[in-house]
Formats: sequence, structure tokens, C-alpha cells
Amino acid sequence: MINALVLFLFLFPFACVSSSSPNNCPKCGIMDVPYPLSTSDNCGNPNYKIYCKNETLEFLSSVGFYYKILNINPHTSRLIISPPFINKHSCQSSDLSLGGFKIDENSPFNISSRNTVMLFNCSENILLSPLNCSSSSPCRRFEEANEGRNCKNTLCCSYLKDTSMTSHRIRIRDQGCTAYISFVDFKAEESINAWRYGIELQWIPPNN
Repeated sequence: MINALVLFLFLFPFACVSSSSPNNCPKCGIMDVPYPLSTSDNCGNPNYKIYCKNETLEFLSSVGFYYKILNINPHTSRLIISPPFINKHSCQSSDLSLGGFKIDENSPFNISSRNTVMLFNCSENILLSPLNCSSSSPCRRFEEANEGRNCKNTLCCSYLKDTSMTSHRIRIRDQGCTAYISFVDFKAEESINAWRYGIELQWIPPNN
């Protein structure tokens, strides 16, 4: 009996631990889907839901807007999503009607503190806020660049999404600012071509 057990463990050394091993989801296009991220009920952790559509990974906000996932770093529990595009004919982000980007507060995901957010086409009421709306704000450089031409000469402001602010929302609205962009680990001294485009999210690892 003992010899049979020893033989079984020798031939199948991982049989006893397979049930507790992370169940990674298959690739989506060229991107890996590391645990605990989940693209189906059969893999990953369902609390960390993302979506694979037409071989592209996407993150779904709590208000129903899909954002393309640009990068995933499982070692730091972070991913970067693409901000919505700004309309070609007006200074409005494509998620304006939904109030911008929002994550459920009970979600394991939140907006990291490494994002510098730039708001455009703002009402003058925003001047009462602590945001940087001065002529030296980096949003002015973005407006002058080709990428920001649709928002040129509008009132714009920028801010670092630090821990003193909500980590679950980037808000825009018709009566406030109507467009936004975000850069990760922003450094003002760098050329605009070196700015790292995206919204970085981080997730709380599962208990198991």
C-alpha cells in the first residue's frame, strides 16, 4: 500500500496541489491574463472581471463604458487602461454622458496615485478649486500639441490623483469640464512625446 502511494506521488507530483494553484485565463490576442484577473467564469477570480472582445482586453466601468487595457503588471497588481477618445469636432470625452470614469467602491480595483489628470473645456467655477488651472499647467502644453487641438483655448486644469482624492472616479460633466486625459508617472520636464498615456488602476490581491 505504501509503495503504491509513493509511486503515485512520484508519477503525479502536482496532483495534490492543483486545486489550490492559480487558474490563469488564456491569452486575449497577444496579452496574457494573469491571476486573479478573469475573462470568464472558468478561470481567474470572478471578482476581478475584465473582458476579452475581438482579441482585445477591456475594463468595464461601473457605469457601463469599456476601456481598452494597454498593459498589465501582475507583480505590482496594476494595469493601465486607455482614456476615452476626445471627440474630433468638440472638446468632449466619449464617456461624457456617463459622467466620466467610475469604479464601484466595493470593487477590488481603484485608481492609483500615479495618475496626473488633465481636464478641459471647464467652466469658470473650477477656478475656486485647488486644481492647477494656471497658464503654467501642463494641460496647456497638451492643448498646444496636435493631440489636444480640439480643446485648444479652453479653460483647462491638471491635478495629481493622490490619496486625498477619491480613488474611484474621474468626473466630467456638461456644467463642469467636458473632457479629460491622464498620464502615468508624469514628469513635467519631459517632452510631451515621453508622457505615458493612460489611467493606471491597481487591485487589492485576493485573500487566497
